[in-house]
Amino acid sequence: MIPQKNQFSKVSDWDEPEEEVYRVLSKEEMAILQKSNSPTHPLLSPWKILAAQVAVTVLSMVVWAVFGEPVRVSLYTQSAFLGGLISVLPSALFLTRLELAKKTQILSPGNYLAALVSGEFIKIAVTLMLFVGIAYLVPDVLWVPLLVTYVLALKCVWLAWL
Repeated sequence: MIPQKNQFSKVSDWDEPEEEVYRVLSKEEMAILQKSNSPTHPLLSPWKILAAQVAVTVLSMVVWAVFGEPVRVSLYTQSAFLGGLISVLPSALFLTRLELAKKTQILSPGNYLAALVSGEFIKIAVTLMLFVGIAYLVPDVLWVPLLVTYVLALKCVWLAWL
């Protein structure tokens, strides 16, 4: 048998791979790249998601008003409204916190991350306070319409990509 050239490689599998070369794009190249991707990946405004949450809350209130016990604005409709409020109000506070962080003069990644974390903390705290407050202050609340509307409004984030 005749040995062939480069039959046994001198490079082992344990050797480090060569470093990847990254190319830094200019502003013009980045703008062209963003324009080329814009039809496939449109920008999604968080305020549109909030508007979708409000729309889903109103739609759920209408459905609970029609199919509830008496056909009118009843405890079913009010409970659905409270469920939507528990979803919409903390989201609006979170978005307001992020908008205020964007408008600051010194916007570094660390400051924006701090705003994101504090906004999320505010959102969680307000959500818990609303649930506890409604449980104590509205003893006649119907939990099924409240929770169904709350979950539907939360899922608007997933539906917004459609």
